[in-house]
Amino acid sequence: MIEDKVVIITGASSGIGEATAKLLASKGAHVVLGARREDKLKRIADEIEQDGGRAVWQALDVTQQSANDNVVELARSTFGRVDAIFLNAGLMPNSPLSALKTDDWHRMVDVNVKGVLNGVAAVLPIFVKQKSGHVIATSSVAGLKAYPGGAVYGGTKWFLRDFMEVLRMESAMEGTNIRTATIYPAAVNTELLATISQKETLSQMQGIYDMYGISPDRIASVVAFAIDQPEDTTINEFTVGPASQPW
Repeated sequence: MIEDKVVIITGASSGIGEATAKLLASKGAHVVLGARREDKLKRIADEIEQDGGRAVWQALDVTQQSANDNVVELARSTFGRVDAIFLNAGLMPNSPLSALKTDDWHRMVDVNVKGVLNGVAAVLPIFVKQKSGHVIATSSVAGLKAYPGGAVYGGTKWFLRDFMEVLRMESAMEGTNIRTATIYPAAVNTELLATISQKETLSQMQGIYDMYGISPDRIASVVAFAIDQPEDTTINEFTVGPASQPW
């Protein structure tokens, strides 16, 4: 059941996060939106409220533990509890390793890895105490297969694969009933390519997305499907992409 569930969404100001927020709200969930761009968060929350849904928002830098803690507290103070968190914030400034874009490497680790750790650290004590909860995370097909230009990005997404599986296993062993779902999207038309500064890599990736890219709504429907499963059932991995893309 999605109705009345309280769901935190990071990276909620555009793309997959925005589409998921709107879809879940339309199904009766109470959504808590976090991202860096406050103007976009306000617009999305206002649109949800105008359509009869419930949404609150707060500026969120996922690299800061205190900011993650504050979004969780906003959910609790507004709606009384937290049922799920969708860890969706991410960056993909791909480039060949020989380009030595080390600042990009560290930004990806900070957002794609530490951002997930911070979000889980903020919500896990609540989920353990209430013996229920759902952790959903956006990985990538780059977390399943390697490709040139994606060494660091892929590494951050392979990390998610292991981390989420261990979270699922430990919860099952400890009896805390925390469900997990890791989503591995292929080409989805979001703002992700805007973070690529290396011209050759951007041109190559843009060509792939122009040819194959599908709407973020397709991923939002997968998130909704995962949440809508019975509490005793977890679907821990989804590989999703355009039917026409060979991945």
